[in-house]
Amino acid sequence: MGSLHFHDTLTGRKREFIPGDPKRVTMYVCGPTVYSYAHIGNARPAVVFDVLYHLLKRTYGEDHVVYARNITDVEDKIIAAMKATGASMKEITGKYADIYNADMGAVGAAPPTIEPYATDHIGDIIAMIEKLAADGHAYAAEGHVLFSVRSYADYGKLSKRDMDDMIAGARVEVAPYKKDPADFVLWKPAKDDEPGWDSPWGRGRPGWHIECSAMCEKHLGETIDIHGGGNDLTFPHHENEIAQSVCAHGGTPMARYWLHNGMLAMTDEKMSKSLGNVKLVHELIEHWPGEVLRYALLTAHYRAPLDWTDALLERSQKSLDRLYGVLRRIKAEPGDVPETVEAALADDLNTPKALAALFALAGEANRAEDEAEQMAAAAALLAGGQALGLLNGSPDAWFGIDSLSEAERAEIDQLIADRTTARKARDFAKADALRDELIARKIKVEDGPEGSTWRMG
Repeated sequence: MGSLHFHDTLTGRKREFIPGDPKRVTMYVCGPTVYSYAHIGNARPAVVFDVLYHLLKRTYGEDHVVYARNITDVEDKIIAAMKATGASMKEITGKYADIYNADMGAVGAAPPTIEPYATDHIGDIIAMIEKLAADGHAYAAEGHVLFSVRSYADYGKLSKRDMDDMIAGARVEVAPYKKDPADFVLWKPAKDDEPGWDSPWGRGRPGWHIECSAMCEKHLGETIDIHGGGNDLTFPHHENEIAQSVCAHGGTPMARYWLHNGMLAMTDEKMSKSLGNVKLVHELIEHWPGEVLRYALLTAHYRAPLDWTDALLERSQKSLDRLYGVLRRIKAEPGDVPETVEAALADDLNTPKALAALFALAGEANRAEDEAEQMAAAAALLAGGQALGLLNGSPDAWFGIDSLSEAERAEIDQLIADRTTARKARDFAKADALRDELIARKIKVEDGPEGSTWRMG
């Protein structure tokens, strides 16, 4: 396999991926704030970086990749949920962290190597803030500690905005204790009825940005290989992470590569809880197989926006029907990941191209006249699908026919084959009679380029 190339947000170009240590490739992805159910937009980075995680493991070795995805378990929205429900912070965050992980598992995202919780790292956070303050990058004011943005000359390089634009475009808290409007909170005082921890600045809690910087350093080191997340985090979250981490580490870069996925949209609006136009993963998986959701998320390039519609889900279901249909007809074990799939993923995770390669393999399997060629194409199809986190299930279970006996399946397969033959011979009366018999047996048939597939209706 050739080298990997990814689009790096910091430099604004595609670069060859060269890890600092190929025996310990590190990746940090910003995870959820656990106060409610995750929406399907939250699942996009989980799926995108899961594909990348497995690509890195195939490239550098199963045991040589360390992937951290954090849990933010103290934050204003969590505190609001506590006050609204009367539940404790641990009850709320524990419940929704478990639901998040179950929902991400349903869309095929493997657990990260490390899943750090912010509240388990209060000591690390305080130590980093103390270092920033000692070096003149942070200051205390009225129970708060703030990062001094003007102390870091490269602030704004990731998001490529100048200071005035960033202040105008951000939700900057106007406060009299700030030396500069762009300065952001590292530590804030906690009210008596809020969670808080003792610190040199009084009882309080960390700001959001410093949590990720401290957890990333603790588990992966001062400079990591890949930092990922949604492009809505580029500013201010990731910009602030860079400022904190670089200043705390004497100028050492925080990450060698910055990767950002695009947003999901509904009717041309970004999907967000504040707009009230979200689709919850927890509800979607009650109506669609998780694999359909995953396939749909991979149909667009990860950096591009993706319009989330029922039509997209229906197309994704039919696409998987076609691929599983080939694997049901041709029983194969996975071979090596085909070069066409691996090359597409190595080129900045081009999942649409990788999916197209799967259909090319499905076509090869159907056209092959020799059984060995059929099996080779099906084995490559299966391996290529699994590289994308797809086609891991039983084809019979996919079509809901695993409860039927082999004899019953063979009989229905023969009826469908006879119908196909009749249609080719233009014997439409016989084809219609066979169709009626299939309908009477509650069999739903889908005709497609890779042949006919069927499921219990």
